[in-house]
Amino acid sequence: MIRLQTPILESTRLKLRAGEELLLTGIIYTARDQAHKNIVEALKNNQELPFEFENQVVYYVGPAPAKPGMPIGACGPTTSYRMDPYSIILMPKGLKIMIGKGDRSDSFIQALKKEKAVYLIAIGGIGALLSKTVKSSTLVAYPELQSEAVYKLEVEDFPCIVAYDSLGNDVFQTSKV
Repeated sequence: MIRLQTPILESTRLKLRAGEELLLTGIIYTARDQAHKNIVEALKNNQELPFEFENQVVYYVGPAPAKPGMPIGACGPTTSYRMDPYSIILMPKGLKIMIGKGDRSDSFIQALKKEKAVYLIAIGGIGALLSKTVKSSTLVAYPELQSEAVYKLEVEDFPCIVAYDSLGNDVFQTSKV
């Protein structure tokens, strides 16, 4: 198990290898389908982005509403391939670390290798357990999207696995996860 503090520097990202198990501590940002669409539209219109992508981690999640006294509700990963068209556009703009669920398209993998990005997976079906790693949650952008808005999460020991590393090694091809 490798413990990493966010933001994750390029030198660290490039050393990650498919199949490695990680525990992330620090800040990660949430974004799902509609948030990605809004971010890409903002980029195309030369508008300010909701946060700086460089060295940051984006988690594909639409968290459930928080129960009283909790920072967030269940927050399991969503299926990632829906973000592929947007991620391909955002990787050259600094998006290099993404967390989701499931494998990705060939075009995404080619862009990932070109941009030396990494794709991490979180275990689906354990959203309630993953929520226990979230220490705080702050709305960043697109409140009209409700659970799919962009949130800044402070996490401690958030578990994930390197699915695709910056060399294009693929955990889905080399082992059972």
